[in-house]
Amino acid sequence: MPASTATATSTAATATSAVLNVPAAAPAEAAAHYAARLAFEADVSDVHADLASGVPGIVVVDTRSKAAWDQGHLPGAVHLPTAQIAERAAESIDPSLTVVTYCWGPGCNGATRAALAFARLGYRVKEMLGGFEYWVREGFAYDTAAGSEQRPIDDLTAPRSGISCAC
Repeated sequence: MPASTATATSTAATATSAVLNVPAAAPAEAAAHYAARLAFEADVSDVHADLASGVPGIVVVDTRSKAAWDQGHLPGAVHLPTAQIAERAAESIDPSLTVVTYCWGPGCNGATRAALAFARLGYRVKEMLGGFEYWVREGFAYDTAAGSEQRPIDDLTAPRSGISCAC
């Protein structure tokens, strides 16, 4: 065996895995975990597909401020800032619908706080992963105080073709 191959093999044999440092969960535990995540979260593409096809049973709620709403929001969304959910949800949101909350983006936990507020009121709820940021980055149209807008697809978040990644 050449010296370079022997060195590479011995280095690989002694390396500690950052991934395997904590062993992966048993398959049944992993299945339960991932099924639970899907019960609590929806992604931007799935929300867009449901809204575009008119699937009944969901209402999308923008939980941001009025200034943020005016800057841009999902078409058809209901504007209900997180701080107002407890007092206004009953008059604004049909309790038979599943609420999908969103905020700015992955760096903001406003949609999580809003989902918690709705859940505490007895609503079925999911959080839209990626928030408004990823809605825009995936090239979907959005409404502003001045009208409808749409930006080009960010190819780091979706295929340039605009066709779903089918994941």
